[in-house]
Amino acid sequence: MTDRRKFLKGAGIAGVAAGASALAAPAVHAQSKIKWRMQTYAGPALAEHVIKPAIDSFNKVAGDEMEIELFFADQLVPTGELFRAMQKGTIDAVQSDDDSMASPTEVTVFGGYFPFASRYSLDVPVLFNQFGLDKIWDEEYSKVGVKWLSAGAWDPCHFATKDPIHSLEDLKGKRVFTFPTAGRFLTQFGVVPVTLPWEDIEVAVQTGELDGIAWSGITEDYTVGWADVTNYFLTNNISGAWAGSFFANMDRYNELPDHLKELLKLTMDSSHYYRQWWYWGGEAHLRTQGTKMKLTSIPDEEWAQVEAAAIKFWDEIAAESETKAKVVQIFKDYNASMEKAGRPYRYG
Repeated sequence: MTDRRKFLKGAGIAGVAAGASALAAPAVHAQSKIKWRMQTYAGPALAEHVIKPAIDSFNKVAGDEMEIELFFADQLVPTGELFRAMQKGTIDAVQSDDDSMASPTEVTVFGGYFPFASRYSLDVPVLFNQFGLDKIWDEEYSKVGVKWLSAGAWDPCHFATKDPIHSLEDLKGKRVFTFPTAGRFLTQFGVVPVTLPWEDIEVAVQTGELDGIAWSGITEDYTVGWADVTNYFLTNNISGAWAGSFFANMDRYNELPDHLKELLKLTMDSSHYYRQWWYWGGEAHLRTQGTKMKLTSIPDEEWAQVEAAAIKFWDEIAAESETKAKVVQIFKDYNASMEKAGRPYRYG
């Protein structure tokens, strides 16, 4: 009996102590859901393909841990202010080319459509992943406190116009919506670059404020409605693929746990892959079976003047800084390698 009393007494004291300890312990709350706001350069119709499926997948897999809220072109801030807004943390992430969002870096000029830097969409990921552009982009954006995440290819750049283009002479005086660097290059052929909000382009063509668009391939022309207000599609292209990237506010990215960083990487890869086949198949299908635009071409021997001017333009850009010279040299080395490799990489 004595032993039993000692046991019960000890157990009671231990029980009280355990209860007190439990009461004294701080409450453990579930970690709050991480929420990001991402804005894309693309309008709603285009975003349905170039970004929304990937973000929907990310949110589905991330579940209660994280959610990315997607906004379309100019919805939160104008596209030209995307970089500053992300840098300040007003928004957390961006999908855009460097050129359109006015990045204050040495590589900004190469985003979007750098004239004839690529011939096919696969050129872009190879340039970044195998020829070293990824390291240059990462370094340049780290200098300005933004995390460059991943680059991928979009469609080639062609003219969609109200009047037919059969020669370089036909380009003169044409008011065209295009990317900053592409516009800078095209002015030597008489093109008048015009900058407008993305959602205003269709109406601007209808009202005559614009004569055409040099922003995309034929897939986007149909997808976003531009094929409804333009009559002709020029088969000669300024570049083989638009180069765009995903970016994030550096602090917000660094706060992510490693597994969500990995999920974000897989999501971007998924987005890049979707665009590869969607654009590649769409360009061929709409050229051959589309009914809204007539195809026109400038003869190869005449278009060769534009290609020659591009190489001169490359050298002008290279002379501006050491970093730009390094990027241009990579373009030259890469294209020389593709030419040497021959078919199917290059066809003369």
